[in-house]
Formats: sequence, C-alpha cells, structure tokens
Amino acid sequence: MTGVSEGESVTLEELKKKLAKFAKDRDWDQFHSPRNLLLALVGEVGELSEIFQWKGEVPKGLGDWKEEEKVHLGEELSDVLLYLVRLSDICGVDLGKAALRKIELNAIKYPVKLCKGSSKKYTNHSNNVIDNNGNSAESI
Repeated sequence: MTGVSEGESVTLEELKKKLAKFAKDRDWDQFHSPRNLLLALVGEVGELSEIFQWKGEVPKGLGDWKEEEKVHLGEELSDVLLYLVRLSDICGVDLGKAALRKIELNAIKYPVKLCKGSSKKYTNHSNNVIDNNGNSAESI
C-alpha cells in the first residue's frame, strides 16, 4: 500500500521525509554520504539506460511496450528519483527550488525567439552570448 490515492500527487518534501525515515529506521544514515548516494544514483541511471539500450527510438507513451516493461521502467525511474531526492536532502539542497531556478536560467539561455524548434546548444545560437553565470548578452 502506497498511502497515496489514485490521481493524488506526491511532493518532493513528502518523498524526502519518507526516505529519511526509511534510512533512519534501518540505521542507514551512516552509509548515506553524498559520494555513496551519488554512486548509487549513477548505478540506477545505468539500469534505466539498459531498458532503452537496444530499442532504438521509442514513441511517446510507449504504446507498443508490454505492461511488465512499463512497470520495470517505472521502478527504475523511481530508483533514480529516490536517490536524487535523498542526495539533495543530505547535501542540504532544496531540489524543488533548485529545479525552478534552473528552469529560469534555461529560459535565459534558450530564448523562444532564438530556439523555438531547434535542438542546438545555447552556445550555437546566433546573436546570443551566455556567460558562465547564465547571463545573456547580445553578441557584437
């Protein structure tokens, strides 16, 4: 039982608290250093990658996937998310706020008028120079 009703959202804060309790109940805090959590996260990203490794391009919605493949994907995505949330908590980073800030910085790097419909990296957009702090300036 998950404790979440169908259609109900879960916040990062709720996940953070559940993970902290889960680790504390098992006396695992001693193992949850930033380095260890990062390495575990990388391992889980590898497992997630293996799901897609030989499939070629995959359509949105995964319409041709078997149900057990979708369940496995959900488990691996969850592993990645959980380690990321735990790592951010141990490092004292508010992941939600950091993510919103990053979206704002990306909006500066990738202005709609220069980037719409393009997959080019921000450094390849004409008339757009971005410094190391994400500040945009018109090129000369």
